Formats: sequence, C-alpha cells, structure tokens
Amino acid sequence: MNLPIQLRAIHWLLSIFLASVFIPVAFGRQSANPDREFQDAVAQYNAGRFAEAAGRLEDLVRELPENFEVHELLGLVYSAQSQDAKANAHLQEAVRLKPDSAAARSNLAANLLRMGKPDAAGIELKKAVELEPGNFDANHNLGELYVRAGKIAAAVPYLEHAQRINGDSYDNGYDLSLAYLLTERFSDARRQVRILLDQKNTAELHNLLGQIEEKDGQFVAAVNEFETAAHMDSSESNLFDWGTELLLHRTLDAAVKVFQEAVGRYPDSTRLYVGLGMALYSRGNYDDAVHALLKAADLNPSDPRCYYFLSKAYDSSPRQADEVIERFRRFADLQPENARAVFYYAMSLWKGKRAEDGGLDFRNIETLLKRAVALDPNLADAHLQLGNLAFDQKKYAESIPEYKRALHLSPAMADAHYRLGQAYVHTGEKDLARQELATYQRLRTRHLAELDERRAEIRQFVYSEKETQTAKP
Repeated sequence: MNLPIQLRAIHWLLSIFLASVFIPVAFGRQSANPDREFQDAVAQYNAGRFAEAAGRLEDLVRELPENFEVHELLGLVYSAQSQDAKANAHLQEAVRLKPDSAAARSNLAANLLRMGKPDAAGIELKKAVELEPGNFDANHNLGELYVRAGKIAAAVPYLEHAQRINGDSYDNGYDLSLAYLLTERFSDARRQVRILLDQKNTAELHNLLGQIEEKDGQFVAAVNEFETAAHMDSSESNLFDWGTELLLHRTLDAAVKVFQEAVGRYPDSTRLYVGLGMALYSRGNYDDAVHALLKAADLNPSDPRCYYFLSKAYDSSPRQADEVIERFRRFADLQPENARAVFYYAMSLWKGKRAEDGGLDFRNIETLLKRAVALDPNLADAHLQLGNLAFDQKKYAESIPEYKRALHLSPAMADAHYRLGQAYVHTGEKDLARQELATYQRLRTRHLAELDERRAEIRQFVYSEKETQTAKP
C-alpha cells in the first residue's frame, strides 16, 4: 500500500436499552426495588462513576441472571474500566439472551476488537448488519473493521451503504473517499471528496484530494490541492506533503522555499530537514544539503533514511568532513549490526581523508568494509568499494574478485563495470577489459536513468515517511 491510511477512529455503537420498566426478581436476595437499583446504576454509568455502577450491577446480576439489560450494562461498565475479559462474559451473555439485537452484537464486536480478536468481531458486525441493514453504525463499523484489516475492497460496499443511509456523515465520507483512492477508483474518490467539500471545506479534504490527483497523475492539480491545504492549516504534515510533491516533480526552487519555511515553523521535524536536504541536493546546493541532513541526523540519530541521503550529498560535498564522520560514527555505534551503518562510516572516513589530502588508514577502512560485508554479504556497494580500495593501492588482481562479486549482486552497476575494465587493463587482460568498458558505455548511455533512479529514491522516502507518520492500525 503506497499511501498513508488516515482513517477516522472507529465510533463503536455503545448504546443499550435502558429499561424504564420494572425488572422482575428471578431468585436469591430480593432487592426492595430492583428497577430503581438498575436506574441508579444507569445514572452512575452516565456520570462516569463506573465503580459505583459496577457494585450495584454485580448485586443485580446475581438476582437476575437471565436479564439482558443488566448483563449488557455491566459489560459496558467493565469495558469503560478496561476490564475487557470481565466485560466479554457479560456481553456474550447479553447476545445469548437477545440474539436479534444489533446493538448488543455491535457492543460485543467492540469488546472483541479490543481483545485482539478481529475475526470474531467481524462475525458479530456482519450479523448486526443482517439484523438491521439500515443501521448506519453497523455498516460503518464493519467497513472500518475491514479497512483496519487491510481489506479495502471488502470495506467499500459497507462504507457506501453507510453513506447512502447518512449522506451528511463527514467521517464515513472521508473514509469512503480514502478507500476509493486505495482501490484506485480515482473518479469516485474525487467525486466523494468534492461532495464533502461542499458540506465542509477543510484542509484535510484538500490534502486528500491532493493525494488523489497525485496518484491519478495530475501533478498540477495535486500541487494546488496540497498548497491549499497548507495555507488553510500550516501543519507539519501539510507542509511536508506540499514540499515533497514539488520535490517529486522537480519544481526545486519552490520545494526549497516551502521546506525552508517549514523547518522555521517546525525546527524539531526530522523529515522536514530530510526534505530540505533532498531539495537542496537536487538543486545542486551540496554544502547546504549536507548541513540540513546533519541537522536531521541530530534530531533522530537512529533513522537510517537520513544517513542514506547524507551519504549521497557528502559524495558531492566532502567539506564538512569532521562533522559528517562524527554522525556516521555515532550511527555505527548505535546500530553495530547494521551493515549500511558500518559501510557509511567507512566511506565517510575514506572520503573525508581524501578531501584533506591526508594520510589514509587503509587498514581501518578495509576492516570496516569487510565487517559490513560480513553483516550483509549481499551489500553490492561494499564489495564495489573493497575493490576500489584495493585498486587505489595498486592491488589490481585483488580488486577483480570484489568487482565481480558486486556485479553478480547488481549487474547494472555501471561504475563496477568501468573499474573492473580498468583493473583488467592493469593485469594485461585486454579482451576482458574491452568487454567491461563496452558494457560500461552501454550502461552509461542508458544511465541518464540516474535522474529517474534518484526520483525513485525520493519517492520511496516520501511514501514511507507518510506511512510512518500518519498510518493508523
């Protein structure tokens, strides 16, 4: 699923029939007035005094073990106290006593969901819909349950039916629009959002419409909607969405401006600084990009995505070597079993020392690269750099197996073909050298796909970040 699921909280039906008639005494100690005791319990429940309500109902349920209303209310009281197992026993009993009550089944479904039993909850909600097909809550809640389970297509009919029952429901209409989007019914999603906008003009609806236009390939319309949402509500999330939409489509000056304003408003947002760093890097402002990404790394030292983009920017601007090396060293210390973290640290040392024209500790760099490979034998970049390390020390024969391993893992790695060709030149294997250099030229011609690759990396960050920040279980 590529888009964030910004679903409304489920508004479970927690209603019961509060009997106003006399409740006959079944057996045991007889209350002077059980009907009055029940009404007192209802009053305590409505006032939020759940312990007092439970005390009265626990006495009543012993006297009236077959009374639906007592079991139902006691189940709700326990639910309000987060005593879900105790609540379940009484809500199950209420359903047994009155199996044709849609409300009782909805209450039991809510309890089962809290207990981590979504399948059982779904059975109860389906039965509630069968019992009362025109019940808005039953349809809405069943649709929401399917959405929570990731069964978006199954959710749509119930959300649609709920919307037909109550066309003024903003929450259900929003979720239906999002379900249409996630099932790629873009026209239906757009139409439903516009109906809601006629009822209530909100920033989140414009943001959702921006997501719809983006997924439907309507870039200009998407940017306009994200911009409208950000102007109506300059939240961190809305500014991030607007800035990244501009970045994805390489409207770079505008993207930089949006992110600069955004980090001014939200100086503790890691993803805004990463967005700013990517925008600056894409525009060619490498020093500024490194500075922004260093800030992101300090805000969230354990986030691996930040270091990926920092490594790219640092490739083009190694001037802030000491600061970058320190951040990568910290990352490697925080995640010693992360092959990428160790790899980034090794490369930061190597690039930084080269930039200073100082002496290189080849042994330390080699140790780190080999450790990265030990942690992840399929890390093609590490094999490529081990080959480069040997090559730079004129150990050409030693570099060849590392280049070949990198190409086995990633055959389209143009740089590995080039360096392998050069190594073959030095070892006198001219035919093999020609083959590798010809492959390199072929890939480089194609490799103006580099820009597309960078866009794909940015897009992956954008969508993963939206999911991380806004997805709900």
